[in-house]
Order: sequence, then C-alpha cells, then structure tokens
Amino acid sequence: MNSTPRFRRTAVALAAAAVLPFSLAACSDSGSDSAAPAAEKSAEKPAADGAEGQDQASAMEEPFGPACASVPKEGAGSFSGMAQDPVATAASNNPALSTLVSAVTKAGLVDTLNNAQDITVFAPTNDAFAKIPKADLDKVLNDKAALTNILTYHVVGERLTPEQLTKGSFPTLQKGTVTTAGSGETYKVNDASTVVCGNVKTANANVYIVDTVLMPK
Repeated sequence: MNSTPRFRRTAVALAAAAVLPFSLAACSDSGSDSAAPAAEKSAEKPAADGAEGQDQASAMEEPFGPACASVPKEGAGSFSGMAQDPVATAASNNPALSTLVSAVTKAGLVDTLNNAQDITVFAPTNDAFAKIPKADLDKVLNDKAALTNILTYHVVGERLTPEQLTKGSFPTLQKGTVTTAGSGETYKVNDASTVVCGNVKTANANVYIVDTVLMPK
C-alpha cells in the first residue's frame, strides 16, 4: 500500500529533473540571442568611427585648390608622378611652372632644391610671373644674385601642412619670413598671394602653387 505514493513521488522527481536542463538551455539560448546583436553593434561602432576618421585624414592629405584640376591624371607630371621626384625635377614636369623652372635653372638652384630634405616650396605659376612687367622680369632673370634672393624667399626649411598655414610665420631659405593665413582650402601667403593648388607632395617637399610671386623686403 505504501509503495504506490513513494513510486509517484519518485516519478515526479525524475520528470522534474528531466525538464530542468531543457528550461536552462532555453533561457541560455534566449539570453545569447539578445546579447549577440548588442555585442555586434558595440563591436561595429568603433570600426565605423575608425573608418570615418581614416577617410577624413586621407582627404586632408590630398592636394586641393582650383588649379589642381589642370594637373595631368597620370605620368611624371601627375600628383603620383611628382611624389616620386625631388622638387625641382617634379616642377619641371608641370607645364604651369615652366617659368619657375627656368628661373631656378638660371639661378643654379636645381641641385640645392633637389638635395634639400623636408622643405616647403611656394611655387609661382607662369601667370604669377606674367604679372611682373616684362622689362622688370627680364632684368631679374638676368641678375643671378637678385633672382636667387627672390627664389630662396619661396622656400621654407620644413614640410608645412595645411593646418600650419591657418595662421603662421615661417623663416625662409633667404633668411626672411613669410606669413600665411586661411582655412579649409583657402590660404594666402603674405596677404597677397593665393594658394591655387596646395599640399602637392614631392619626394622631398610639400609644394603650394601660388598665383603671385613673393617679394622679399
């Protein structure tokens, strides 16, 4: 008579024991499913932020300015081509800088510029030289000392980034000083010359192509 209740209690206990693991497994699966998306989202966010930061940094490294559109897309005169050559050689492959290259050659500064390390060159375009009255320009081009004085005034002894041009004053190879101001993609040098294509990289220099020749005091 007493064996029947005992049997029933044993059967109930065994049933409960059998159901318990399935209940725990279900709870565990549910928790895992809800936690996985949260973990994925938290893991994805830093990656997205990092990618955005890299894109912004990459954009800041690119040349900028309206005159950049006329630079060849490939070859020695392209941005990638100029990055492989020292600055005087790189400039010689840009048709818009042919007057500057001629002046640098006349002054005997090709090797000086090509062998310098980590410099910045404010490079006047052909149109910039054309602003100078022809008689005055011819006179300067035939006076090596005066020409050297002007050209070395366009060279700073460090690689300047666009951020440094926001408001700066920099000593030049000529021993004078140039001042810069601006923001974004708009900068002026000595309040008179505008950067028309900036942050152009060569093997040994950062180049900012300007629309007016800088004259030392």
